[in-house]
Amino acid sequence: MPALRSWHVKRKNRILPSRRDIPVGSRSETGQANHHPQLETHSTHSALHFSYLMMFNATRMLRTTVPRTLSTTSVLSQQRGLKVLAILYDGGKAAQEEPRLLGTTENKLGIEKWLKERGHELVVTSDKEGPNSKFQKELPTADILITTPFHPGYLTRELIGKAPNLKLAVTAGVGSDHVDLNAAAERKISVIEVSGSNVVSVAEHVMMNILLLVRNFVPAHEMIERGDWKVSDIARNAFDLEGKVIGTIGAGRIGYRVLERLKPFNCKELLYYDYNSLPAEAEKAVGVRRVHDLKEFVSQCDLVTVNAPLHEGTKGLINKDLLKHFKKGAWIVNTARGAIADREAIAEALKSGQINGYAGDVWDVQPAPSNHPWRTMKNPLGGGNGMVPHYSGTTLDAQTRYAEGTKKILENFFDGKPQDKGNVIVDGGKYVTPNYGQRK
Repeated sequence: MPALRSWHVKRKNRILPSRRDIPVGSRSETGQANHHPQLETHSTHSALHFSYLMMFNATRMLRTTVPRTLSTTSVLSQQRGLKVLAILYDGGKAAQEEPRLLGTTENKLGIEKWLKERGHELVVTSDKEGPNSKFQKELPTADILITTPFHPGYLTRELIGKAPNLKLAVTAGVGSDHVDLNAAAERKISVIEVSGSNVVSVAEHVMMNILLLVRNFVPAHEMIERGDWKVSDIARNAFDLEGKVIGTIGAGRIGYRVLERLKPFNCKELLYYDYNSLPAEAEKAVGVRRVHDLKEFVSQCDLVTVNAPLHEGTKGLINKDLLKHFKKGAWIVNTARGAIADREAIAEALKSGQINGYAGDVWDVQPAPSNHPWRTMKNPLGGGNGMVPHYSGTTLDAQTRYAEGTKKILENFFDGKPQDKGNVIVDGGKYVTPNYGQRK
């Protein structure tokens, strides 16, 4: 399979920054060795650290040569009276008490009044499963669909076929794997997300997960809640991060930020697995080394963090076979997508002690069923589980960013203005980004 664009692309014998390497409103892309499809992470509009900016010095000089926007103008987009269907999660009492919980059915991304003033209808629901759900009943007459990665409305090929009016699918957040992108392209439905809304949020969550696994935090807290106090039961499986080998699958904007945050911990070595190498300056800034082979990569790591998109090339990437190559007792952190890891293989590896811990907030189905093995799986010592609901990218700060970004996408669509190209996944019947690829 041919390599897809990553950190840089060649044009006319020059090396130019990939359009998604542009710091503002961009999503970086990464690759995968051994001819796997490329890997890529979430993105953010937040300020970049000095070391990260070093990678993009040339970008400022060449910015005028890189396309930054894409028009999604249509006759429909300039009309009034459109139906916008939003699939959000219920916030309940918390959303009533905290208006900054914008990604909820109660607070409606803060766009209800604005849409009404512009003459459009907003229908909001959390009911998304099955043919009798409000999602599937309202979709056939919807012009625009908004959904979030945290409570996704799965827009399948079948549902696209039942939605003749649908022109735009917006992800209020980052990651549009809940949309059948091939079907959307065939129907010329634009798929746009708020790239840049969650990078800081997710990178910080990854660091929290790393520390809670390595320090055996969850069992320690549970012990206190039970009223017990036996330090030896906790300390027997608690370690320092210093001196450990930590690796990231995917060294894009989240993966790289994680590496930046790991540097002060004086780890023995930082590694990354990616299709293309980082710029030499970026590697030097954090002291990271690239490993080309995935099995060799995991065999060297004490802890692996996953920062890659979900697509055909990454689904089930961490499976029973690959887990055999991990160091015995290694830890895994996955805040990317749940389906990148095999459900049963992870549970069995933790139970057997092949891995010492697994933490993250992403599940292969969301919301996760009550009997999902990741809810209760433990290592042989009764710990090692750091799973939580999907919220790493939906902090109050992140919600402000993706709500504002969603409004801007809608405004551009209504007014027939160009979209920020860094946000566009599919438009005009074709893929605009190589993050997911032209897949059949």
